[in-house]
Amino acid sequence: MKITINENSNLSDTEIIINCKSTDEHVLKIIASLRVYEHKLTGTKDNKTFIIDSDNVFYCDTVDKKTFIYTQNEVYETQLRIYELEEKLSSNDFFRASKSTVINLAKIKSLMPDFGGRLEVTLENGEKLNISRQYVPYIKQKLNL
Repeated sequence: MKITINENSNLSDTEIIINCKSTDEHVLKIIASLRVYEHKLTGTKDNKTFIIDSDNVFYCDTVDKKTFIYTQNEVYETQLRIYELEEKLSSNDFFRASKSTVINLAKIKSLMPDFGGRLEVTLENGEKLNISRQYVPYIKQKLNL
């Protein structure tokens, strides 16, 4: 197997191209490994870096120019901006709920109309968040409401 890395500072995203004679079991394992990486995030807590599976993330938000990842019982700080998290997690049922929040759709327990056309979301861990009226149509479409 030959591996070639081309660095180009003009690129905005990393692209992986696999050239192969045929898509065999080895190539499929490589693809599966790359896909696993897509669903992992890193966050820091107590001066340690943790690898977080996106399935365990309830939501992410930005407070005072710092971005945080919230799981069932833990809060981690991440260097990613909220829009970067939104892009990275959009294929995993995450959606933008407000200017500063991205929520995991799979962790929503209930929805309730709120004042001003907003929605109040209760997550599986009991935490309540608001969906801005700007983003309400998206969630309604996603949930067929």
